Amino acid sequence: MSAPLRVAAVGAGYFSQFQYAGWRNIDACETVALADLDADKARQAAARFGVPGVYAGLGEMLDAERPALLDIITPPATHKDFVAEAARRGIPVVCQKPFGRSYAEAGEMVELAARAGITLAVHENFRFMPHFREARRLIEEGVLGALHAVSFRLRPGDGQGPRAYLERQPYFQDMPRFLVLETAIHLIDCFRYLMGEVSAVTARLRRINPAIAGEDAGYIVFEFESAATGLFDGNRLNDHVAANPRRTMGEMWLEGSAGVLRLDGDARLWWKPHQRPEVEHRYARGPDEGFGGGACEALQRHVVRHLLEGGPLENSGADYLRNLRVQEAVYASHAQGRRIALETFRPQAAFPS
Repeated sequence: MSAPLRVAAVGAGYFSQFQYAGWRNIDACETVALADLDADKARQAAARFGVPGVYAGLGEMLDAERPALLDIITPPATHKDFVAEAARRGIPVVCQKPFGRSYAEAGEMVELAARAGITLAVHENFRFMPHFREARRLIEEGVLGALHAVSFRLRPGDGQGPRAYLERQPYFQDMPRFLVLETAIHLIDCFRYLMGEVSAVTARLRRINPAIAGEDAGYIVFEFESAATGLFDGNRLNDHVAANPRRTMGEMWLEGSAGVLRLDGDARLWWKPHQRPEVEHRYARGPDEGFGGGACEALQRHVVRHLLEGGPLENSGADYLRNLRVQEAVYASHAQGRRIALETFRPQAAFPS
């Protein structure tokens, strides 16, 4: 039996718990160390997840532990420097999103990884949620027929009032770009995963909660190269019918010539064949605890299989640039009040601060 893949991580904030739990559950991996500038958070995370090594600095950890994979679970301002540290040592990387501070910086990280010959994956976990994987399987089997539309209604219900987001991720309040950069980007990726490439977007964004800096509501209309259409209808203030509104973050309708596949707030899928009654489509929904039905662990297992066995990597940094290009087109559409065609669109070098 081969030795476990040695994994190290940097970051011990709120969301890191789901990633540390994922690594702990993968037999082919061993989390050997973690680093964080906050010594108390680092020690707490290490004790909770059984990580033996604790460091304050990334470089020190990488030199001492020589891991086979680095998981970056820190804010975007750190990403380029941390990817560069790993690239200099030839260490593959999984990097949290938002992926860098700008489209240009994301491209620079992809170039750094390419020159170093290392794998660079982005921790874009929504497409690894069981309901999206099952929807993709049904599409590939032809159950839905020819796809012509998708819509997602995002309503996590965590964004009302002056204390919105403070308990989990307080930096959300200060992000000058919020709903699209932090949340709708997940659906951009999932829409591409289910429907194919985006050819044009039209967007209208707004801020409802005055306690935050960025937009927290909006509509985005997608046109796909297949001629299908999509709609993202999102706000983070209202909730939806669900035992846990954050389980799916919303509801989806996926429409094809053979019928409609509907996702509800409890991660159940419902299939309505054309002109026939709707019935529940049962599938393995994953655990209700944790995040997204085990999406983090599923993503991590995918990266591990890529590293150990080869094969394609769905969430590569290079592919993720396509998501960011669509994201930038969404913001440009809102700012300019018009439809943006992706074929001729060129993102700005930097995100506005």
